[in-house]
Amino acid sequence: MSASSPADPDPMPQPPLQPDLSECCGNGCDPCIFDSYDLAMDAYRRALREWQARHPAATPGA
Repeated sequence: MSASSPADPDPMPQPPLQPDLSECCGNGCDPCIFDSYDLAMDAYRRALREWQARHPAATPGA
């Protein structure tokens, strides 16, 4: 029997992967992959603030 711990029910959010500059086709797509990345980063920052409010001990400087 292994002594594994259960999965964290409230893991810290992880940032989205930033697209490489070469991934943009330069055709002015709407939305551009960088627009999508910016929206994903906004969602990540919101989720991280909410997570930090639930886990104050894990927040540096708190």
